[in-house]
Amino acid sequence: MASATGISAQSYARRRRQLMRMAGDDAILILPAAPERIRSRDTHYPYRQDSDLWYLTGFAEPEAVLVLVPGRRHGESLLFCRERDPEREGWDGPRAGTEGAVDAYGMDDAYPIEDLDEILPGLLEGRTRVYYHFGRDTDFDLKLIGWLNRVRAQMRMGAQPPHEFLELGHLLDEMRLFKSKDELKLMQRAADISVAAHAAAMRAAKPGVREYVLQAEIERVFRSHDAHAAYGSIVGAGANGCVLHYVANNGQAKDGDLVLVDAGAEYRGYAADITRTFPVNGRFTKEQRALHDLVGAAQAAALEQARPGVAYEAGHQAAVEVLTGGLLSLGLLKGKLDKNIADGSYKRFYRHKTGHWLGLDVHDVGEYRIDGDSRLLEPGMVFTIEPGLYVSADDKSVPAKWRGIGIRIEDDVLVTEDGHRVLTDQLARSADEIEALMAAG
Repeated sequence: MASATGISAQSYARRRRQLMRMAGDDAILILPAAPERIRSRDTHYPYRQDSDLWYLTGFAEPEAVLVLVPGRRHGESLLFCRERDPEREGWDGPRAGTEGAVDAYGMDDAYPIEDLDEILPGLLEGRTRVYYHFGRDTDFDLKLIGWLNRVRAQMRMGAQPPHEFLELGHLLDEMRLFKSKDELKLMQRAADISVAAHAAAMRAAKPGVREYVLQAEIERVFRSHDAHAAYGSIVGAGANGCVLHYVANNGQAKDGDLVLVDAGAEYRGYAADITRTFPVNGRFTKEQRALHDLVGAAQAAALEQARPGVAYEAGHQAAVEVLTGGLLSLGLLKGKLDKNIADGSYKRFYRHKTGHWLGLDVHDVGEYRIDGDSRLLEPGMVFTIEPGLYVSADDKSVPAKWRGIGIRIEDDVLVTEDGHRVLTDQLARSADEIEALMAAG
């Protein structure tokens, strides 16, 4: 079962051991599965496991809780999960059960989820520190407080309740930030599927096409490769490309429009995240090409900063400098470069940062700053580089020829020992490459 994730049960066990070493022998770590979410009445949203529980187990089922008890003689890795039930499995599909949790997922022991209330207070007793994500699941927060209070009520009889509560993310986020070889294989697969999907959308584009038709083409490619959309696909034609989180995807692309597509596949839990902007008729106008070239130059400048020992923030600063300089050259901004950067004038056209960590979550975990300073890049980190320019359709302060143009170029980048590798490099990026791909059909 566990091998279906592309990562071995032994690898998950190593991760759990590493986390327990970091937590120390007097700690207990508690990770509940993601709750199932109601879509309407008695239908649910597709279930997606909590990323931290997935990272430590590869266990995909709801109604489960992983409890790690470092140094416990009778087993350190415990999973509470649903028992086998032929009647329910006939409705909802097969379950691992407690035996499967041990045999297929490498747990030291497993218990029925119904026994959590009875067993967990005893596991808390004698531990000084609890690692847990407070505030993520309010219902589970209240249960945990109840279990702690039950241990506290036994203090007169010698029970020792935990007295320190720590955010689990402080340990686990740093682990997840650095990707293993197995993880990188899955991320490359997610990237390859996403590249194929974007290319299919470009080939399907023609004047008059609806945004949702291109979305359907993208997500058809995802599903045909056993992947899902990692987030709500953005397909914005014309001025819709200037809306950063546009998700309606119901507009129509007119001849002469650009289409901005921000979409990525999730494969075995790992996300890709790509943006390309292309002309629906296959040919950039002069103004579209000028801004597209500028965004491409900004991305190239940021990419030069993607190497070990360089501050994460340096890529954003490099992109801002190129974009601002280009906007001044094109007459969209006025004045001196330094002043436009210092006073944030460029933010009229570039409102977001140049990237984010990428992994099991699209906006993956990990600190961007340490002790107030931008952290330095290290091998094994994966992040996006995604500069853009967006000229509002009703911005009367710029000539009409620029209005309504929205462009973003986004790729997924791995920091290596001697520089970087672009996981999404196979997809047409420059204006010439995009025109050639679209012309080839």
